[in-house]
Amino acid sequence: MLSAGIRFILDVTPVDAEEQRAQFLAGTVEEPVFSYREPDADPDVVDAQLDQLALDQVSDPTLADLLRGKHREMKLQLEMLRARGTDDFRQLSVELYGAVGPTLRAQAEDLLARLDVGGQPGDMLTAAEFLALAEAEIEAYRLDDPDVGIHAEVRPDVSGVLVEGDTLLISEAASIAAARGQALVQHEVGTHLVTQVNGAGQPVRTLGEGLAGYDESQEGLAVLAEVGCGGLTPFRLRQLAARVLTVHRMLAGASFRQAHAALLEDGVPAGTAYTTVMRVYRSGGLTKDAIYLRGLLDLRGHLAEGGSLDLLFLGKFALRDLPLVRDLHERGLLRPARLTPRWLRDPRAITRLREVAETDDLTTLTKGLG
Repeated sequence: MLSAGIRFILDVTPVDAEEQRAQFLAGTVEEPVFSYREPDADPDVVDAQLDQLALDQVSDPTLADLLRGKHREMKLQLEMLRARGTDDFRQLSVELYGAVGPTLRAQAEDLLARLDVGGQPGDMLTAAEFLALAEAEIEAYRLDDPDVGIHAEVRPDVSGVLVEGDTLLISEAASIAAARGQALVQHEVGTHLVTQVNGAGQPVRTLGEGLAGYDESQEGLAVLAEVGCGGLTPFRLRQLAARVLTVHRMLAGASFRQAHAALLEDGVPAGTAYTTVMRVYRSGGLTKDAIYLRGLLDLRGHLAEGGSLDLLFLGKFALRDLPLVRDLHERGLLRPARLTPRWLRDPRAITRLREVAETDDLTTLTKGLG
C-alpha cells in the first residue's frame, strides 16, 4: 500500500531536536538549525506510482470519493517532503492542516489564561518505564486478539512519543510526567494503534493508514481517550492551547526565539516551550499542532448532537467522512472492529464522555486533576 511507504511525521521531524534544545536553552544559538532523515521512499518514485493508480476504475462511488481524497492528500504530502526547510512547506502545511481561525484562537487564549498548572510536575517516567506501560497495554489487547501486530520501541532518532504505522516510537530522551502515563498510553495505544489494527483489517486497507484529513479527528479522539480514562490534566489542556497559539504566531511571522519568549510570558516552562515551538517550526512550519484542540472541539460538538464514537474506531478517517464510512458499513462493505478500546469499556469513561457532550467549558474536564 503506497500510503504505508510515506512516514510523513517521522520525515518532517528533526533527528537532532535534543541536541539543538541544549544549545538553544543555553543561548548559544538564536535560531535552531535542524537536521532531518532522508525519506525511506523517494518522493518522486512514490509520486510516479500514484500517477499509475486507476482510480477511475473504482466502481463504488463512495469508495471512489474517499480514495480520490487520499490520492490528493498524498500528492500534497510528497510536495511538502520536497519542500522541507522552505517557506513553501509552511504554505503547503496550511493547505493540509489549516490555519488558526479566530474562534479557535479565542478558545486557546481563554484556556491559557484560566487554567492553573501551579506546582511541579511530580515524578517522571523514563523512556524505558513508559515503554513498559505501553507494552503492558499492548499485551492486554493480545488477550482479545493474539494476532494483533502492534509494537512499541525506544529509539534515539525520534522526538517525543508518536505512532508510525503499527509501532509506537518513544524517544530515548523522553521524560513523561507519571501522572500522565496512563493518559498517554490511551492516547497512543488505545486510540492510534487500536484504530490502526481495526483499519488495517478492513477491505479498504487505507483505513489503517488513514483516509484524507484523518489527523484532526484522530487526535481529537485520542484526547477524548485521555478524558475518558480520567487523565486530561490542566497542564495537558493548557499545552494543547499553547500549541494553537504557537501555530498562530508562526503564521504571523514570529521567529522561533520570539515564539519561545511568548510562551515563557504565558507561564510555560522553558523546556516545555522549546518542545512546543520545535514541533510547530519543524521543516519550515507545520500547522498540525492546531488540530488537537480543534479536533477535540469538533468531537465535543458531535457528541452534543447525539453522535456516537463507535464507527470512528473502525479506522482512521475524518469526522466529515463519517456519513461515507457509515454508508460502507451499512452496506456490509466493512468488517466489525477487531479491537474495542480498553478505556471505553470502563463505565466511568461513558460518564466522562457524557460530561464532554454537556459542557461548554473544557476546563471542567480536568476537575480534580493537577
